[in-house]
This record gives sequence, C-alpha cells and structure tokens, in this order.
Amino acid sequence: MARMREAARGLDAVGVEISLVLTSPLVRARQTAEILARGLTSVPAVEVTNVLLPGQPPARIVEALAAHARSRAIALVGHEPGLGELAAWLIGAREALPFKKGGVCRIDVPSLPPVPPGQLVWFALPKMLRAMGQ
Repeated sequence: MARMREAARGLDAVGVEISLVLTSPLVRARQTAEILARGLTSVPAVEVTNVLLPGQPPARIVEALAAHARSRAIALVGHEPGLGELAAWLIGAREALPFKKGGVCRIDVPSLPPVPPGQLVWFALPKMLRAMGQ
C-alpha cells in the first residue's frame, strides 16, 4: 500500500483532479481507492459498485458510468483483465491495455457510451507515478 500512496502523490504532483472514484467492493480495490482519494488535493468521493467486480463486460460498466455523467473526472479502481478490456473498448482498440497493479490511464470520452470512441490521453506505469511523487 505504501507504493500506492507514492503513486497517488505522483498523480497529485502533476495536477490530476478526480471528482469521483468508483471501486470494486473487493477489499484490495477498496483500500486502493481510499488511498487514491486521500492522496489527491481534490479529495474525491469514493463509491463502491458491484459493476467493477471481476468478469463484468465493458458495455455493462459503461452503462453504470452513465449514471455519473455529470462527474467531470471519474477514476475506476478494479481488477485485471477487466480494466484493460474496458480501456480498450472505450478507445476502440482490439487488444486490452496492459495494466500493472497501480497503473493509471486517462481516457476522454465525448459521451457514454463513447460514440465516436474515446481518446487515450496518457498511460502511466506505477513506477513512473511513484517517481513523480518523490
């Protein structure tokens, strides 16, 4: 968890602002979501949702995200390979994005569901985030 605290500091150091963190109800995901929220100056609300449990199809997750369309920046904390598959689905890619534990990407979408596909703005490895937080 110390590494995730460093990664959250890295996100904060580069000015990432999140208005809402949605997390899987599984313990490690909830812990990660809380660390992320506490590590950001914006101190986003954390909401637990079953839609981020392993095995959920991207279309179902996006359907649930539509309920939060007024939130400017939403962070999702979940599990692999689901988050990588969701990220690929959002940008119209055929292969899942390869997330490592603590990895983060930013995808901008014009609408939910994204039509046209969203845009991958950046992708940060956990090691990069930790370095930025030091």
